[in-house]
Amino acid sequence: MNVLFIAIDTLRGDRLGCAGHFNDTSPHLDKLAEDGVFFERFFAPHIPTHPGYTTMFTSRDVWSHQVVAQGQSTDLDPGIPMLAEILNNHGMFTAAADNLGRWLKRGFDVYEGYMWERDPHGAWRKAEAVNETAFKIVKECAQKDKPWFAFLHYWDPHTPYLPPAPFNGMFYEGDEKDPANPSMKKVWDLDAFKYYFMEWMPGVTDIKYACSQYDAEIAYVDTAIAAMLDHARAEGALKDTLVVVTSDHGEELDEHDLFFDHHGVYDTNLRVPLILNHPDLPKGKRVPSWARHIDIAPTILELLGMKNEAAEAQMEGTSLVPWITGERTDDVVDEIYATECTWTKRWCVKTREWHYIESAEPDPFGKPDHELYDSTIDPGQFKNLADDRPDMVKKMHEKLRAHISRREAETGHGDPVEAGKITLKQVGNMNLAVPDEQVLEGEDEGAAQPDGGYWEDPTSQRLFGMGYL
Repeated sequence: MNVLFIAIDTLRGDRLGCAGHFNDTSPHLDKLAEDGVFFERFFAPHIPTHPGYTTMFTSRDVWSHQVVAQGQSTDLDPGIPMLAEILNNHGMFTAAADNLGRWLKRGFDVYEGYMWERDPHGAWRKAEAVNETAFKIVKECAQKDKPWFAFLHYWDPHTPYLPPAPFNGMFYEGDEKDPANPSMKKVWDLDAFKYYFMEWMPGVTDIKYACSQYDAEIAYVDTAIAAMLDHARAEGALKDTLVVVTSDHGEELDEHDLFFDHHGVYDTNLRVPLILNHPDLPKGKRVPSWARHIDIAPTILELLGMKNEAAEAQMEGTSLVPWITGERTDDVVDEIYATECTWTKRWCVKTREWHYIESAEPDPFGKPDHELYDSTIDPGQFKNLADDRPDMVKKMHEKLRAHISRREAETGHGDPVEAGKITLKQVGNMNLAVPDEQVLEGEDEGAAQPDGGYWEDPTSQRLFGMGYL
């Protein structure tokens, strides 16, 4: 069996058609889910990008792998194996179309980046640029006389939301610059973002336009992935291939006054899709059980007949195979401990009944230090009950501290959220906020930068030229 692992950066779990979204954003991914297995409640506990992918490919949480922030100065411990390394050591050919670099390229026989035009006033054909590399990667995999693992990393619907025609504006009707519509005022009042947003949404007054452009980006990448799968099929690369589709985290749109970015440990960021498709897997299987990033790698290993390798690698996740086959129907986990280290540092405890958020420092966007939501009546986390239920705040705080203490004792590491360095303070001009080749005075190459950049790997320089991750 081969594995084609498709990551769609910044894709919310609730914005696909197969998840019930009102816009027809994802007909091709919906078909992939219809012919395979779709996890309806799948979570990305550690945001943003670097901790997300590190958790996916090591099956360890942040207390174990210590990667908690974007562009942090320390690399992943080389003693912690990545999924690609394990598969490569077992004779599989490994290839990636990706541009994160650093430890995330470990274990790949072929690791190639990509680039797209970055005109802030025109279309950004990110998915097509990824496909140029992906087509080569898939063809090379298909020509091998041994099983292979390919990782394809797409960057839509990450900001800026500038999809090409015919996707641009496809879900919006009206005048996005109507002076009588004040709904974008709160966005333009945010000094941390407004100069960045002004580059690619100049004069926009209707916040629904920006939200619809996020959906248009999903429709664009959905079409690009369909083209890639058609190419793979023509190359004979899908005959015995497990296709996995997921994301590193979601996105805030207009729900919690945290606009068009992936900060805030609400379900808008924590819930992401997971689709698995292979001829031998059930068709049309929908799994409502809670599962997490940390469960992906052991699932892949078991499906490849390498179940014991997960234990040897000290993976902390649970193989989802029993839930895929229907042998089990309970939750994989009944509590989720999430972290954020982007614009601020936060923890989250999520149970079936409660969603609790605790900040380690004052929030730059005015969020309170403690947030408590009743998930049974408020699944979207809109009404903060922390002041009304101090008893439950205390209980959830104690649950969080007990978990952190337990993980510190089990791993021998301190809490990386406490020690983490915030790498985002303000984003301005897309090409000037984080200019290429910049290393700030007094910073080592590879160190965390205030604007969110690190500069060890050339492909990462290109990515951060977008503005931020």
